[in-house]
Amino acid sequence: MKRTLTVCPYCGTGCALYLVSDRGRLVGVEPSATHPVSRGGLCVKGWNAFGFVHHPDRLTTPLIRRNGIMQAVSWDQALDRVASRLLAICEQHGPDAIMFCSSAKATNEENYLLMKLARAVFGTNNIDHCARLCHSSSVIGLAGAFGSGAMTGSIDCFDTADAIFVIGSNTTEQHPLIGSRILAAAQRGAILIVADNRRIRLSRHAAIHLRHTNGSDVALLCGMIKVIIDEGLADRGFINSRTENVSALEASLREWTLERSALLTGLTQAEIADAARSFAAAKNAIIAYSMGITQHSHGVDNVRCIANLALLTGNLGRPGAGVFPLRGQNNVQGGCDMGALPDVASGYQKVSDPAVREKFSRAWGIERFPDRPGLPLTHAMTAAAEGRIKAMFIMGENPMLSDPDQTHTRQALENLELLVVQDIFPTETSALAHVVLPAACYAEKEGTFTSTERRVQRLRKAVEPPGDAHSDADIICALAKRAGGKGFEYPDQAAVLAEIASLTPSYGGISGDRLGPFGLQWPCPEKDHPGTPVLHCERFTRGPGRFEPVSYRPPAEQPDDAYPFVLTTGRTYFHWHTGSMTRRTHLLDREEREAFFEINPDDAAALNIRPNGRVSLISRRASIQARARLTGVVPRGVLFMPFHFAEGAANALTGRVLDPESCIPEFKVCTIRLQPLGR
Repeated sequence: MKRTLTVCPYCGTGCALYLVSDRGRLVGVEPSATHPVSRGGLCVKGWNAFGFVHHPDRLTTPLIRRNGIMQAVSWDQALDRVASRLLAICEQHGPDAIMFCSSAKATNEENYLLMKLARAVFGTNNIDHCARLCHSSSVIGLAGAFGSGAMTGSIDCFDTADAIFVIGSNTTEQHPLIGSRILAAAQRGAILIVADNRRIRLSRHAAIHLRHTNGSDVALLCGMIKVIIDEGLADRGFINSRTENVSALEASLREWTLERSALLTGLTQAEIADAARSFAAAKNAIIAYSMGITQHSHGVDNVRCIANLALLTGNLGRPGAGVFPLRGQNNVQGGCDMGALPDVASGYQKVSDPAVREKFSRAWGIERFPDRPGLPLTHAMTAAAEGRIKAMFIMGENPMLSDPDQTHTRQALENLELLVVQDIFPTETSALAHVVLPAACYAEKEGTFTSTERRVQRLRKAVEPPGDAHSDADIICALAKRAGGKGFEYPDQAAVLAEIASLTPSYGGISGDRLGPFGLQWPCPEKDHPGTPVLHCERFTRGPGRFEPVSYRPPAEQPDDAYPFVLTTGRTYFHWHTGSMTRRTHLLDREEREAFFEINPDDAAALNIRPNGRVSLISRRASIQARARLTGVVPRGVLFMPFHFAEGAANALTGRVLDPESCIPEFKVCTIRLQPLGR
């Protein structure tokens, strides 16, 4: 028996665990008793994090589509095909006819290498990853207010907060070990405010539960801010010494009334005022949020309102306080940090800055770093459907389930001259690919992940990959060399991390030999720096914190007679993302085996929908079928559906309306109608 310390591959909490192996096969998991985040605990997914690794569905050999049939080939054949086709498309149509999709499930080193491949070898900034679909709103909204789009504190801050405001996050299901911290804080007396129109588990322990209308977050937050300003509850000392532009915020709310907030949110004026007073009265207060805030056509405005509320009450720059965007995938923070975004290189260094381009060009030994920001992933899909993007290289993502309006996504992918998918399992996306490259999973390689609290931690290899699968890093480097790229010879992943540190100021002091069992939190600029648990202690990254006024905008779709229900999407406790790993884990799959949706019993009775009855859900874009789960968790007029199930794909229904700044889709509000189908 062998125990290998590593990091959980699921949500962004960053729990540590030991993979237990016997003669080269994983047989179980043990939590790390000393880890500062998981503290000897794991959620149900973490306890089963070994279950999918040896599944017989694993991809084990490269595949090329010939005459419509996927055929096994050698690595030389597969990589030669990919490199030659990408180079031909680049020569014929220009480098910006190629799109690279990086992965929040891959390591920092692998995300960095794919970013380098796109920019140094193929000369395009067309690289993005799933942060476009989850927290791109946070990157823009928080960076504008604070200078950084990351969590401002550490998970330990929940232990000392006097008030916790959770909005747009079903934390106990999506980030269970953070959810347990919040529950423990409520039990010791912290004020818990939950804003979610579903009666989620956290709401049962909340002092205040705000069941506001889907998509009315700006109205709710503006109402709370208005109460704090009008009643003199703002922290004027903090505002005067550390912020700017508060007068613009106050002017923007001069005509705003609590009555309007109540009308738009469906709450009472007293509920909104009580929440505002409770939050403002706390000595140390945290705002925690996730995709219930970000995935809207006004997602950036939602995040700006959260930043305004924190600045107004002075809840930044110290333990027990701050703004906590909770990352949904294990390395979505690291993917952003590594520059797998169309407008920045690693460390959020703007590609439009000549000094940045010069620095990377010199380090990489290339003549030209592309200067024009690339396409966000959501725009790239439209460009592919229109024929402007000719090739996509997709690493470790499954847009056929995760992207909105899957009819459009399918049209886009089928229109490509070349679709390359690099993954550990066959997926709905790989079924459309021209070339499939088999990758190693988290248990089969070395590298680092960066958690939601900016903690960079080592991933350690426990077993060998199956068949002829290779790590994403090895595949990328081999492809780069075939395409004529230089500087892709690395003896190990520590050497890649050293290159990252040399080019990325916030990672400047991070190296494999310093990470130990607990990792380091960036910014860690020097080799003797201890890491930074709390950001913005003396000053904000941008200088003064900046208030940004916003205007209320309703969701793009409103319920009407033809589509009377509002559908919102999310995850369940037992499954994760598009289900490619959890649905191949027996103990998880047996808990939730098929697509379902939640409906209020009163709505079900009106439509003669029975418990567990099959129903067609029909939007303006598509229709799917799922079983009805009758529950008072959702209010009347609202439906909830997880997006894990390909046979009842919730995102086939959702629309392509995007936030104009972050380009994030509006997953959380989609209008539909129901048609019962019987048992």
